[in-house]
Amino acid sequence: MEQDFSRASVREGPLGVNGHATMPIKVFAESLSASFGSTPAIRCITLPIAHRQVTAIIGPSGCGKSTFIRCLNRMHEVIPAATVSGRVFIDGQDIYAPGVNPVMVRKSIGMVFQKPNPFPTMSIRDNVLAGLRLQQMKIDRPMDVVEKALRQAALWEEVKDILDRSGYSLSGGQQQRLCIARALALEPEILLMDEPCSALDPIATAKIEDLIDSLRKDYAVVIVTHNMQQAIRVADYTAFFYLGELVEFNRTEALFQTPVDARTNDYITGRFG
Repeated sequence: MEQDFSRASVREGPLGVNGHATMPIKVFAESLSASFGSTPAIRCITLPIAHRQVTAIIGPSGCGKSTFIRCLNRMHEVIPAATVSGRVFIDGQDIYAPGVNPVMVRKSIGMVFQKPNPFPTMSIRDNVLAGLRLQQMKIDRPMDVVEKALRQAALWEEVKDILDRSGYSLSGGQQQRLCIARALALEPEILLMDEPCSALDPIATAKIEDLIDSLRKDYAVVIVTHNMQQAIRVADYTAFFYLGELVEFNRTEALFQTPVDARTNDYITGRFG
């Protein structure tokens, strides 16, 4: 039976790390492994994601960070020869269980990519509505949806008078916030962000980080980043990946100040990566 993950029943468990206060779990990856053909990308990762918190995934290039978050919304499996094993629970329900519709999974788990990708032939307005139309969802008051999503993405005041212009007419930082608005228009419960600031200048990066801070009150946010200072600034929890494995996971302050694993310490102090 297909399940509507936007309205799934909640089975919240506590997330407490090394004696710290607990937070409800929104996502739980259990023994998750993924490969590209015969090449493993991640190996047996078990990791909780807290509700209404920001979790950063850090680690050197090629360590499986992006693959991991693509497994959280079943995007990895669309790649030819890709394989996935293990389980991912959203509100206690396994999204890889038989009969689960991956389209419904992706609807409730928004994705923002490294490079802003507004649809070039669409206006700003139509970019925001694109996901809803692709899902063939009824839109009773489209302008209300557009305004709400753009306000959530902290972009409304900058574009409210130019909604008919192409999304490509915006700056790089604005394009990225437009892509975030497009994801938010679907009213997801979880927002995955794959290095959303890597192509942006410091001013645009600061705006995205401020946006992430505001989104944590409503969403579970997972951000992949190479920028360790960014992880410190925005994340409540941080996971360090290395060679496809989860090396260490803790509250961000604890992981950076008192890492348990020597490999974590070597990475955050710049000895490799």
